[in-house]
Amino acid sequence: MAEQGPMTEAMYYILLALLRPGHGYGMMQRIRELSGGRLVMGPGTLYGVLSRMNREGLIVLTGEDGRRKNYAITEAGKNALLLEYRRLKQLVEDGAILEEGDI
Repeated sequence: MAEQGPMTEAMYYILLALLRPGHGYGMMQRIRELSGGRLVMGPGTLYGVLSRMNREGLIVLTGEDGRRKNYAITEAGKNALLLEYRRLKQLVEDGAILEEGDI
């Protein structure tokens, strides 16, 4: 994932949500919870990103129960999430200069 550039916010939160496997509606609720209500993801965005991430091997469809499709994060997805977390953490650390009062 690192060679593909930064993740979108939607991808990042979907992977975070899938640290606990689940279905689409549950993921939308979990994303809202993880982001403190800041990110409300609709079904169009969610399912488009899920499809892409499934093709890329970051997540896997684990089963279907009627209309509900259940997903889980793969090892590749966990690695990509960890790389993105480290990248974001480094951005914040680099931005600490903003708190030094020299701006």
